[in-house]
Amino acid sequence: MALRIPISAPLLLVGLLATGLAQLPIPASTPRSFWVLPENTTVVEGAAAELRCGVSAPGSAVQWAKDGLLLGPDRRIPGFPRYRLEGDPTRGEFHLRIEACDLSDDAEYECQVSRSETGPELVSPRVTLSVLVPPKVLQLTPEAGSTVTWVAGQEYEVSCVSGDAKPAPDITFLRSGQIIPDISANVNAGSQEKLFTTEATARVTPQSSDNGQLLVCEGSSPALDTPIKVSVTMNVLFPPGPPVIEWPGLDEGHVRAGQTLELLCMARGGNPPATLQWLKNGQPLSTAWGTEHAHSVARSLLVMIIRPEDHGVRLSCEAHNSVSPGIQERGVTLQVTFPPSAITILGSASQSENKNVTLSCITKSSRPRVLLRWWLGWRQLLTTEETVTDGLHGGHISMSNLTFLVRREDNGLTLTCEAFSEAFTKETFKKSLVLNVKYPAQKLWIEGPPVGQRLRAGTRVRLVCLAIGGNPDPSLTWLKDSRTVTEPRPPQEPRRVQLGSLEKSGSTFSRELVLVTGPSDNQAKFTCKAGQLSASTQLVVQFPPTNVTILANASALRPGDAVNLTCVSVSSNPPVNLSWDKEGERLEGVAAPPRSAPFRGSAAARSVLLRLSSRDHGHRVTCRAHSAELRETVSAFYRLNVLYPPEFLGEQVLVVTAVEQGEALLPVSVSANPAPEAFNWTFRGYRLSPAGGPRHRILSGGALQLWNVTRADDGLYQLHCQNSEGTAEALVRLDVHYAPTIRALQDPTEVNVGGSVDIVCTVDANPILPEMFNWERLGEEEEDQSLDDMEMTSKGSTGCLQIRQAKLAQAGAYQCIVDNGVAPPARGLVRLVVRFAPQVEHPTPLTKVAAAGDSTSSATLHCRARGVPNIVFTWTKNGVPLDLQDPRYTEHTYHQGGVHSSLLTIANVSAAQDYALFTCTATNPLGSDHTNIQLVSISRPDPPVGLKVVSTTPYSVGLEWKPGFDGGLPQRFQIRYEALGTPGFLYVDVLPPQATTFTLTGLQPATRYRVWLLASNALGDSGLADKGSQIPITTPGLDQPSGEPGYQLPTEQPAGPSELPLLPVLFAVGGLLLLSNASCVGGFLWQRRLRRLAEGISEKTEAGSEEDRVRNEYEESQWTGDRDTRSSTVSTTDVEPYYHSMRDFSPQLPPTLEEVSYPRGFTGLEEEDVPFPGHLYDEVERPYAPYGAWGHLYDEVQMGAYGPCWPGNKYEDPRGIYDQVAGDLDPLEPDSLPFELRGHLV
Repeated sequence: MALRIPISAPLLLVGLLATGLAQLPIPASTPRSFWVLPENTTVVEGAAAELRCGVSAPGSAVQWAKDGLLLGPDRRIPGFPRYRLEGDPTRGEFHLRIEACDLSDDAEYECQVSRSETGPELVSPRVTLSVLVPPKVLQLTPEAGSTVTWVAGQEYEVSCVSGDAKPAPDITFLRSGQIIPDISANVNAGSQEKLFTTEATARVTPQSSDNGQLLVCEGSSPALDTPIKVSVTMNVLFPPGPPVIEWPGLDEGHVRAGQTLELLCMARGGNPPATLQWLKNGQPLSTAWGTEHAHSVARSLLVMIIRPEDHGVRLSCEAHNSVSPGIQERGVTLQVTFPPSAITILGSASQSENKNVTLSCITKSSRPRVLLRWWLGWRQLLTTEETVTDGLHGGHISMSNLTFLVRREDNGLTLTCEAFSEAFTKETFKKSLVLNVKYPAQKLWIEGPPVGQRLRAGTRVRLVCLAIGGNPDPSLTWLKDSRTVTEPRPPQEPRRVQLGSLEKSGSTFSRELVLVTGPSDNQAKFTCKAGQLSASTQLVVQFPPTNVTILANASALRPGDAVNLTCVSVSSNPPVNLSWDKEGERLEGVAAPPRSAPFRGSAAARSVLLRLSSRDHGHRVTCRAHSAELRETVSAFYRLNVLYPPEFLGEQVLVVTAVEQGEALLPVSVSANPAPEAFNWTFRGYRLSPAGGPRHRILSGGALQLWNVTRADDGLYQLHCQNSEGTAEALVRLDVHYAPTIRALQDPTEVNVGGSVDIVCTVDANPILPEMFNWERLGEEEEDQSLDDMEMTSKGSTGCLQIRQAKLAQAGAYQCIVDNGVAPPARGLVRLVVRFAPQVEHPTPLTKVAAAGDSTSSATLHCRARGVPNIVFTWTKNGVPLDLQDPRYTEHTYHQGGVHSSLLTIANVSAAQDYALFTCTATNPLGSDHTNIQLVSISRPDPPVGLKVVSTTPYSVGLEWKPGFDGGLPQRFQIRYEALGTPGFLYVDVLPPQATTFTLTGLQPATRYRVWLLASNALGDSGLADKGSQIPITTPGLDQPSGEPGYQLPTEQPAGPSELPLLPVLFAVGGLLLLSNASCVGGFLWQRRLRRLAEGISEKTEAGSEEDRVRNEYEESQWTGDRDTRSSTVSTTDVEPYYHSMRDFSPQLPPTLEEVSYPRGFTGLEEEDVPFPGHLYDEVERPYAPYGAWGHLYDEVQMGAYGPCWPGNKYEDPRGIYDQVAGDLDPLEPDSLPFELRGHLV
């Protein structure tokens, strides 16, 4: 509850706020009072509330207080946006309206009227605004909306907790719509003040009727119009009811055999529905059932066909589910009625007339028993004896015996045994026989050839037997010498006897016997019988020997044995003569005296003696029996079976060739008797399995078949054959051919220049052929592939490429190719490395590099050499080893094949320290070489050299030259020429300035010219004194062919002995001229040089503003060494320049005394410590092969991925590298010129 504020406090506050407040225009005479007082109000959270206040207080301020807090007289009530005063102030209406009430509005309120002239303050009684908060949610355990599975009869606990509410809600549980009375509820404080929660717990015992029903938690509150609800669905498990069997018909359990019985078993109720199972005598019979979930009924239909053995069987149906306390069962016992399945009559129904017949009639088991009676035709016979015994399946067996006398007239009547019973009134069971009464025939005779007629064996003879009367019909049986005549059974034998069937014509019966006469028919007695009657006849047959047999006195024959063979002619009519032959060779034998023989004929015998060998095995010895009277011969042979050990035949293959990965067949040609018992193959001491293996098998004839043959299978295979007579062995070689494989090829193969070396290629191959080795040299050009100066030899599996007097040109890649006819050929790559001592390239007698000596520029000295193995470079300055630890010196080393290069970079070049002679020495294990490089100041260019004509036409000439030292500044070329006999010179500038070839046009045909070539830079030109820069030319006439000149004009005249004495004179003259003219022309030269330098610097500033580094470094190179060592090793693809210019400095003064011209003949300075004049270093022909002879000098190689990259400048032309200078500085004042250009001697 809020504290009440004393009246004086709000009145004081009202007094302070009274200034400026609107006064009610109420007459002073109106009494001060409340005409409407506020009342206690209850409102639901979110709804609007209004507290009414009517005042009669003219001239007073009215405001509301909330729990003692004054809200102010402003009708909009600042700070409380949901609060406002409503009503007509003029009428004294100050109703407090609160929109969207929430819990913060739940408080005590009072309406206050301030003091005025008309009276004291007024305060209404305090009223309470109660804000009801409905519960927003109910939390049910188990989770609301879920389905809980409970077992009927077990008790479970359910809890339900409400959300925050005011007041605390009431919770009710409903199970299947019925209120659960036993509930415990607790009210707890909510998450905020004035809010409460209710937690209720109920204990529930579900019943089967609750299955599928809802368990509801219902929360009610005055703040709710309708209670809120949450629920779970109850899945109550309970056992099913007992099973019920629906029996078709009234007599439960009574069935008849053959009937289809359909029994329906039902079990009602249960959750889950019942599982049904049929059992037969306790054994499962059917487990199929169906469920009708709507009515919770389980059904199982048993369909079975009743058999007699089902009598007494108990059929039961079991029902249960997962919560059943036990299995419920309902059963029925079957009582099966079944008739006899068969009736059997024992005894013969055939009897001779006037004799008794005894028969027995027996039934199979039946239930109930049956009675028996006999019928002959339509006449019932009296039973002699009748018995009943127990049968199968609870049935009975009935038996009846009958004996009666038969007469001839009873023949053909039906004798029937009938079984009957009251249980089978609609069925009759019978068994019948036909009575056969026998009586004999009346007469019998034979019709055939006349007695005593001679018949040749093979003659067809017809005999007919005839009879009259008899029952059964006379069988008319034919006998030969008391043995019944039958036709031969096997169909492959010729039908010598054809026995006809019995034929009847009226009371006469006949049967025909047709036979092809044979030896056994000679004087044989043929008889026809019909019961007790018989008739006979006899045949005379002539026949050749029935059988010629050869008898041997020994069964086991071996080479060297003697065998006696006897030929026996068993029987013939008339007698025969015997003779012998062996494979067509007639043999003499010994005859035996004749004797009696079967079939009443004559027998004969004849013997022969033979000496045997293994070659006689399988030969036939033939005996021939010849009858001259019959003109017929019968033969027999005896095959000699000579036992001997295995013998390999002459056609036995001893060598078999196969290809690797192919198949091989090692054949066997062997003769033996008996056949070899086993073929055992042995390879390298190991016996091959007779059962075969993954890659071999032994065929039936002993041959060995191999597949996926490998070179490891090559070798001798030993074959061991054995039989009972002995053994034999043979060796068969398997030669496996396989493609060559290079086993040894030394790569690389190294040789010193001029030395000899053999590149040896050793292969593993089969076969080894004399011409299977071939060598190729790998190269891009056709001439690089020639092997004319090399010798190829081979011996066995080794091929050799012999190189004598090895040359550098022979270095490179060679390929050994081996082809022995088995694909694929083998190829092996080997590199021939020709080692030679270092050869440093000397572009000029003394290489020069120009750089400004102002201690701000840098210079790079290039040293290149060829040699194998790798070269180590060392540098000296004026003969003193260079200290590469000095931070001003950085060395970069490049290696590519046999070409090596060292770049020495000198930073902050100083004229006093660095203008010196640098020596680069290249060393490898085979020797060393060196070159000198002079670092000088910038100067005028040297004259170009090697000026020559490369092509001519009547109107033009093509020129080519080599640029000289550019003096460290960009140089350009100018051609001066004159026609001999014509006064005046003509000048042509060479464009582009860096070109080293030019076509001079505008010439006249058949005209002699003299051409000069001048080089110039910002400091001056090279002059015309050098003969290497001038050449005479004669253009061809119009009738002469154009093209390249057939000769090469010399660019320099050889210095003869006559020129040597002029050297001192020339030096003296030059010195005098220099001293005498120095004062006269010094000023003029000074001014002109300044002007030309200014022009050159201006041009270079414009041209070089886009340059950022010197153009004397390698393109796309990378560091590979440690930066701290101030050196690196790099490979590159660009051709290295011979001279290098600097860009860090711009000259503005005339040249120093270094640049004074000296006569051309001055050549006496070699290593003296004197100043070097500017024109002393003339370029000469390069002492090594032209560009391209060795391919690229610096092939690009990949460097480390983390080293700094070299500048990406490219050399567009190796001969134009002097045309760029670092002229990026602004023109300097004379006092700021570097030291070496201030007129002082170095």
